[in-house]
Amino acid sequence: MAAPSLLLITDRRNTALPLEEVVAQAFQAGCRWIMVREKDLATAELCPVVNALVAVATDFGATVSINNDFTAASICKVRAVHLPQGQPVPTIRRVMGQETLIGVSAHSVAEARTAAAEGANYITASPVFATESKPGYGPALAPEGLAEITAAVSAPVLALGGVTAENAGACIEAGAAGVAVMGSDMRSDAPGQVVTDLIAALAATRE
Repeated sequence: MAAPSLLLITDRRNTALPLEEVVAQAFQAGCRWIMVREKDLATAELCPVVNALVAVATDFGATVSINNDFTAASICKVRAVHLPQGQPVPTIRRVMGQETLIGVSAHSVAEARTAAAEGANYITASPVFATESKPGYGPALAPEGLAEITAAVSAPVLALGGVTAENAGACIEAGAAGVAVMGSDMRSDAPGQVVTDLIAALAATRE
């Protein structure tokens, strides 16, 4: 399973619109990959959220992944998970199946190399820029730090943290295969437009 170049990460507690509407607008604008990241929910509470978003995604042929909760992924028959540092990628792949899309978070070259060596399909590098979603989180990698990570691994790297249409191009120029966004889209009352602008910026960089 290949990873598209734009990943939308959910945060239902910080949406201007109902989460399903945010995701539907994102899909209508061309996004084809979301990560359900609702860390405050136990597995039993998370599964209905996942199932509702999978139903929306199905109409668009989009990929749904789940952050960290691979039990929920198994229950909901979702074959894509995103893991923090330290989770055993080979073990989870063995349990969930070899075709499972597995991503890993990294914040340094060393962490990215570890994730790649364990067989991650893709890596998120963060935070690239300062982000309102996690005030004080950092220090920011900046495009220079992102470039060091992308040069160190062969796995696709997604830039995460403070990414906007204005700076997405700098991430691609630094070697990123794509970008991941959360707060800028979740908090917007026009999430589809945010996605439209991001996709246009990514396309312009690759022309």
